[in-house]
Amino acid sequence: MAKALTAAGIARYKPSRERREIRDGAATGLYLILQESGQRSFALRFRKPNGKPAKLTLGPVDVSGVEPATAPSLDSLGAPLTLAGARQLAAEIHRQRAMGRDIVADMKATKHQRRVAIREGAANTFAAAVVEFVEHHAKPKTRRWRTSARMLGLRYAPDGSGPAVIKGGLAERWSDRPITKIHPHDIWAVVDEARRLGVPGLERRAIGRTDPLGRVMLACLSSFFGWLKKNRRTERNPCADIDRPDASPPRDRVLTEAEIVRFWHACDKVGEPIGQVLKLLLLTGCRRTELAGMRRHELGDDGTFVIPSSRTKNKRPHVVPLPPLARTIIASVKPVASPVGYVFTNSGKSPVGGWSMIKNRLDAAMGNPPAWRLHDLRRTFVTGLADLGIRPDVIELAVNHRSGLRGGIAGVYNKSELLPERRAALERWAAHVEGLVAGKPTKVVSMRTVQK
Repeated sequence: MAKALTAAGIARYKPSRERREIRDGAATGLYLILQESGQRSFALRFRKPNGKPAKLTLGPVDVSGVEPATAPSLDSLGAPLTLAGARQLAAEIHRQRAMGRDIVADMKATKHQRRVAIREGAANTFAAAVVEFVEHHAKPKTRRWRTSARMLGLRYAPDGSGPAVIKGGLAERWSDRPITKIHPHDIWAVVDEARRLGVPGLERRAIGRTDPLGRVMLACLSSFFGWLKKNRRTERNPCADIDRPDASPPRDRVLTEAEIVRFWHACDKVGEPIGQVLKLLLLTGCRRTELAGMRRHELGDDGTFVIPSSRTKNKRPHVVPLPPLARTIIASVKPVASPVGYVFTNSGKSPVGGWSMIKNRLDAAMGNPPAWRLHDLRRTFVTGLADLGIRPDVIELAVNHRSGLRGGIAGVYNKSELLPERRAALERWAAHVEGLVAGKPTKVVSMRTVQK
C-alpha cells in the first residue's frame, strides 16, 4: 500500500533522468508528478464511464506552506495546489463522478470553448477582452505591452503576430469567465499567487516571497479593468480596493572603477553582438531596450543616435551624441540582414535578447561581483558624469529625464537641448572609461572607488 505523501516529503524529492509518478496513499487516485526538470504537479487517475483509464492534471505544486483562503474547485483547475488542496480537489472530482458527471468530457468541452472564445472573441469573456486590450490599448500606447500581455496570459511572436495562449496563464484560467463576474477576491488571490509563487503560467525565477511582482501583477490587472471601465464594458474596477504590495526599495548600486574595468573586459568574453551592446549601455546611459532595438536609420551622419518617441519610456524622442569610442564599437558590429534594420541582432527578425542568461555569463566573466543589475550601468553613467563635474541640467538631458531642473515652468519655456554640452559630456565620460581600461585614469575626475 502506498504511503501518504507529506508536504515536507514532496519538497525533498529530487528529479531524476526520467519522469516519476508517486502515489498518495491518503487520496484515491492522486499522484505527485515529478518531471526531469524538477517541476512538480498533482494529477488524478481514474476510469471514465466506459471503463477506459483517464488522467487529469490538477495543477502545479504550491510549496509555500500557506493554505489559500478559499477551497479549490473545478473552476480553478490548473492553479497551484497545496497537498491538502489537491486532496480536496480530488475528493470533489470523485464526488462529481459518483453523481454521473463525465469529468474528462467536460474538461475537453471547456478547453474547446476557451479556444473558441479567444479565436472568435466571445462577447465580454476575459480572454476576448484581454486580446482587445492588448491590440487596441497596450500595443499602440505602451512601451512594455509584451510584458502586460504575458502577465495576462498571452504571448506574442517577436514580429508582433499572435497571440498564443500561455498554458496555465490567466487567459486560459479565466478564458470563459465574464469580465463582470471577476470579483475583488479573485484579483487578490491572483496577486497573492504572483508574489508567493510567480505569475500564473510563467517560469518563476526569484526565490521566496516577491512583493514587487505582486505589485506589477496588480498594476497590470488594474490597467486592464480601468480600460474596460473607461470603454463602458464594466461598471467597476475590481482592483480599486486591493492594497498594493510593497515596492522594491530604491537602488543605489554604482559600479566602482575596478568593477568598470572588469565589466569592460568581461564584455569581450561574452561574445558579439551582446558585448558591444553592454559596452554602449555604460558609455551612453541608454535604457537596455532602447539601445538593443537600435535601427540603422536611427544613426545619423553627424554621429548621433536618435531614439524615436515610440521607443522611449517618457514618449519623448531622445538624441544621443555618440562619442568616437561608441561609434567605433557600433562600426565593429558584423552586419546581419534585417528587414527593419536592427543593428544588434542574431536572426535579423528581432533584437538581441535573453538578458537573464546574458547577465549570468557576464557575472561569471567578471568573477561574480556583489549583486548588481544591468540598469545599474545607467546609474553608474549618471554618477560618473556628476563626478566629472558635468552640470545637472546637462546630465538630465543626457538620460532623457524631464524632472528637477527641467520640471515645472522651466521645462515649459526652456526648450534648449544643449547638444554641444551633452556631446562634450559623453566624450569626456568615454575618455575616462577608456583611460580606466587602459590603466591610465584621467586626473580631473573624482570617481568614487569604494562602493557604499
